[in-house]
Amino acid sequence: MGNFLYILSIILAAALAYLIGSVNFAIIVTKLFARKDIRDFGSGNAGMTNVLRTLGKGPAALVTLGDFSKGLVAVWLGRLMVWLLSRREMPFYLNYIIALLVLLGHCFPVFYKFKGGKGILVSAGVILALNPPVLLALLAIFLIVVACTKTVSIGSITVAAAFPVLTLLYGLLVKTPYLLWDVLSAVVVGGMVIWMHRGNIRRLLNGTENRFGQKK
Repeated sequence: MGNFLYILSIILAAALAYLIGSVNFAIIVTKLFARKDIRDFGSGNAGMTNVLRTLGKGPAALVTLGDFSKGLVAVWLGRLMVWLLSRREMPFYLNYIIALLVLLGHCFPVFYKFKGGKGILVSAGVILALNPPVLLALLAIFLIVVACTKTVSIGSITVAAAFPVLTLLYGLLVKTPYLLWDVLSAVVVGGMVIWMHRGNIRRLLNGTENRFGQKK
């Protein structure tokens, strides 16, 4: 019975991570403030940057808080669920499953016809839960790149590419126990975020990408 509950708790934690990711705050906040779907405006992306350009700083701040919190909440609830059902700690590999599923839920939400955001904020929440020092380094890189380029997408793509590298360097420095899995997870998450920005990459190459603060 103990092993059954342990396996059940892992399955439920994984499913819950996807469902949490599927709660898209850009869509929710836009409907509350404007009674419209954010995917019908601006870039068509259900993310914070599009909300900022379309509705302004207040709604964008709410989206930032909500989407960032999803990563944290998914990890914390996963740990709690495993403990409550099986009285065991969450297995290390479930961290990686949760990271991927909450990101998949955000990018392809079951509640919104599988059309969601690009995953930067939810990824940041997961990284805070699992590796706070790496998140601080990524935040510094993001702010510097955006300040220099005035382009949010360049900052997002840069930190997505830097995530596996910083994970590896930090893991070697502190000798983390599951370094290979940490790096592979970072490659998958970072790669998915970059892939979700493929439209931005095309616009950057064409010279048509919006700069920070620029209205559509």
